[in-house]
Amino acid sequence: MPGLFIRWLILTLAILAAAYLLDGIEVHGLLSAFFAAALLGVLNALFRPILLLVTLPINILSLGLFTFVVNAFLLMMVSGVIGGFTVHGFWPAVFGALIISLVSGLLTTLVSDQGRVEIITLHKSHDRWE
Repeated sequence: MPGLFIRWLILTLAILAAAYLLDGIEVHGLLSAFFAAALLGVLNALFRPILLLVTLPINILSLGLFTFVVNAFLLMMVSGVIGGFTVHGFWPAVFGALIISLVSGLLTTLVSDQGRVEIITLHKSHDRWE
């Protein structure tokens, strides 16, 4: 359970990073980013798998890049519900989804389900890494 809260905070930081880096995304306060991260997490858990399944043919044709369009759509949905979190247009949503996916994915790989930071170490054994 602590891992869930840490990932929620990571998603909040990713949203704040996207708002800082892009002009088309605005966050008015930490609380707005916190609630936006909560709603985005719920939408990612419930609707993203369904949307990815429905858009599977176009996602295959685009070699997976259409996933960022699905993420942008979810980000725009969150923007419509959460006050103090605004996404101005489609392209800021796409680039915001890209930034949020990269930051959140990178930091989430370091956090286990128990909430501990885990470091992966590789050792070279003969000719391969283990």
